[in-house]
Amino acid sequence: MTTPSTNKELPSLQREELLSVLRTRFEENKHRHAGIEWVDVQTRLEANPEKLWSLQEMERTGGESDVVGQDKATGEYLFVDCSAESPKGRRSVCYDREGLESRKENKPENNAVDLAAAMGIELLTEEQYRELQTLGRFDTKTSSWVKSPADIRKLGGALFAEYRYGQVFVYHNGAQSYYAIRGFRGLLRV
Repeated sequence: MTTPSTNKELPSLQREELLSVLRTRFEENKHRHAGIEWVDVQTRLEANPEKLWSLQEMERTGGESDVVGQDKATGEYLFVDCSAESPKGRRSVCYDREGLESRKENKPENNAVDLAAAMGIELLTEEQYRELQTLGRFDTKTSSWVKSPADIRKLGGALFAEYRYGQVFVYHNGAQSYYAIRGFRGLLRV
């Protein structure tokens, strides 16, 4: 797993390539963002170059981000990882730093909470994960850490979710656990 770059502005060519990929995905998946026009999304993206950097990080790690809605209160467009399975470049991670540090041996390279923060994105909440599943079928062979409530975290646990048998399942694990098929999906507000 590679770590995110520290330069948060994309070179012009990379920016144009990313916008082209995002536009194509947007046009091919209109059911994810009914009533939203690409020109409005692109205008917002071009006004926020640091958000383009975060989207590039989502792409680099296999997230295949797309617009899944708009926050009615702020007007922000909501980009979420829409890859069929948990993003490949973000798997085999513990839930958070505390979970990682509690491992005595066989520590993974990173944890979901810190990696998301370094990328400038948020972990999906359980509610956001369930909303994503209304737009398609995701994590039918993998699972994704979701933002875990403080009371669960305080007791050493963390939540993950997946789609099996026609249902979304939310489970718990120790925050220090990690598996080759478990990663995390992110949310970026633009």
